[in-house]
Amino acid sequence: GFSPQGDAACDGKGNPGAAVPGAAPVGSQAPPSVQFWSDYLNVHLHPKSLYVIRQYLHDGDCGCLEAFAQGESLLQDPACVEELEDRLHFYVEECDYLQGFQVLCDLHNGFSGVGAKVTELLHDEYSGKGILTWGLTPVTSNVGVNSNGWIFFSPQDPQSNFYRLLNTALGIVHLSRHSSLLCPLSLSGNLGIK
Repeated sequence: GFSPQGDAACDGKGNPGAAVPGAAPVGSQAPPSVQFWSDYLNVHLHPKSLYVIRQYLHDGDCGCLEAFAQGESLLQDPACVEELEDRLHFYVEECDYLQGFQVLCDLHNGFSGVGAKVTELLHDEYSGKGILTWGLTPVTSNVGVNSNGWIFFSPQDPQSNFYRLLNTALGIVHLSRHSSLLCPLSLSGNLGIK
């Protein structure tokens, strides 16, 4: 489950840190080192709910996960699939009445391939359960600010645009195949593609 962290924890009477046994007083904690996206959260996640893809850390050896096939190939490794299934089964066994799953993944990069393989795994293992998939795309912008503070419009890299378009198309096709419902989400009207 979740447990509060830092100054968000209190005993309900406004006494900070009282809800967490052994919590340090507010302001005495050293700033945490940021290594994963979950480090920005104000709650602790259960260790079984996180699965870190080590090759694609911010300082990883392989760089960024930019192609659908890269993401898909990550879950071709039997050890990776077994680890993912173990973590999934841990939570499924805790459910009294499992109704379905929600999957959130990027559509514009290699995580669409990861999401496609995860939804395929869920569909195969739990065929009677619903799978609601949220395909997320960023707002792309060609506006920048140079070192002098001037705003400029830079041309977008055609190769990046091609990857983004291809990943989005492949992600929509593969995710919709194994999901009960696929909802693409974007703050721009064009799913982040032009």
